[in-house]
Amino acid sequence: MTLLKCRNLTLGYGNKNVVENLDYEIHSGDYLCIIGKNGCGKTTFLRGLAGVLRPRAGKIDLCENLKRKEIGYLPQMTTTQKDFPASVEEIVLSAFQGKSLLLPFYGKSLRKRASECLELTRTENLRKECFRELSGGQKQRVLLARALCAAERLLLLDEPVTGLDPESSQNMYNIIKNLHENRNMTIVMVTHDVEAAQKHATRMLNFNEIVQ
Repeated sequence: MTLLKCRNLTLGYGNKNVVENLDYEIHSGDYLCIIGKNGCGKTTFLRGLAGVLRPRAGKIDLCENLKRKEIGYLPQMTTTQKDFPASVEEIVLSAFQGKSLLLPFYGKSLRKRASECLELTRTENLRKECFRELSGGQKQRVLLARALCAAERLLLLDEPVTGLDPESSQNMYNIIKNLHENRNMTIVMVTHDVEAAQKHATRMLNFNEIVQ
C-alpha cells in the first residue's frame, strides 16, 4: 500500500532547485535507503517528506490516513544539539512540546511513551544523565528516541550513523532493524553506507540517477 506519494515534486533553497519534478511512492512496510553523492538532494528530499521544507511545485500526498504527527524525523546532529545542557529524559520529552497544555509538566501517557522509546533505543539506563556528557553513539540513540516519540508509522533518518564508531553504528542499525521488523515501522533513511544499505534495505533510491 502506498503510504506517501510525491507528484511532480520540486524542492529547493533561494534561487536554486535541488529536486525537480520528482514522482515517487513510499510504501507501507518499506525500509528505503536513499544513496547518492553529496549535494545531490538526498537531505532536501527528506526535509520535504518531513514537512520541514515546503514544495516549490508539485505535491506530497499522505495516503492510508497517514498524519503528519505520525511521522518521526531524525535530522543530522548539529553542534548545538551535541552540547545541549539537559538530561536525557528532558531531551526525549521535548518531542511532546505543543502536545501538552501544561508544559513543562507532561502527563502519564506522554511519559509512558517516552519511556517506551528509551527502551526501544536501549537508553533507558541513561534517562537521568546529562546529554552533553554522553558518547556520540549514546547521543544519537537518545535523539532517535526523541524522534520515535512522534513516529507511529513512518520514521525518517538522515545519515544516523555519521561520525559513529563501528560498534555504535552496528547498534543503531540493529535498533532500526528491530523497529522495522518487530514494530511495523516504515523506514526512510539517507545514508552514505552503501554496503549497509544493501544489507538492510527492502528498496533503494539512487539520487545520482534522479539528478542526471
